[in-house]
Amino acid sequence: MRYAICFTPSASDPLTLVAANWLGRNVYSGEMVDPPAVRGLGIHEIAFYTAVPRRYGFMGILKAPFRLAEDMSEAGLLRDLMRFSGTVAPFEIPRLEVARLGGALGLVPSAPSQQMHFLAASLVQTFDQYRAPLSEAEIERIDPDGLSATQFANLHRWGYPHVMDEFRFQMMLTGTVSPADMARIERALRDFFEPALAAPVPVSNIALMMEEGAGGPFRVHSLHPMGKVSARKIA
Repeated sequence: MRYAICFTPSASDPLTLVAANWLGRNVYSGEMVDPPAVRGLGIHEIAFYTAVPRRYGFMGILKAPFRLAEDMSEAGLLRDLMRFSGTVAPFEIPRLEVARLGGALGLVPSAPSQQMHFLAASLVQTFDQYRAPLSEAEIERIDPDGLSATQFANLHRWGYPHVMDEFRFQMMLTGTVSPADMARIERALRDFFEPALAAPVPVSNIALMMEEGAGGPFRVHSLHPMGKVSARKIA
């Protein structure tokens, strides 16, 4: 079992509902959602391109998935995350937009969010004690040969290459898209998500995500409100 510390909008947020419809799974309940009707895209095509982000759910990673260290417990992780969240003031991302992320598509802030960058760096450092060391197999799956020197150092120090100065906040909407389909799917995503991207995105909770079994889907385990010391268990 692995955990991850992430941001995802509240369960009732319009963006959460639109993303669940697109990905085919609700990140809170874990339930599958009927595929959307999108002009120019077939149901099976959507299912194929959303297979990877469907497993992780609609979220932006702040601290990458990790196994608990041998001397750490879920109860301790929950307690410390609750305390940490209470020390961080809520903020907003003025706007999210659909963007190309390598060969995939996702949502990113329209302008870099220094507050999100600081939050992610703080979480990576504060909760590193809870992370079990990566196994050789886990390191190989990340493909260390394709990393820059800084990313390689991050991988061995923090368990993930894209942290600190290498961090970019993103909420994935597809896996790798073929070049021939990229422009068409990008247009469809912009049209599909446009109504839910008109308003600023409040960042008022930190989500603890939990993997269901080895290699299973992730879902929200608990939400930890920022600015006050409390946590809400998701049934």
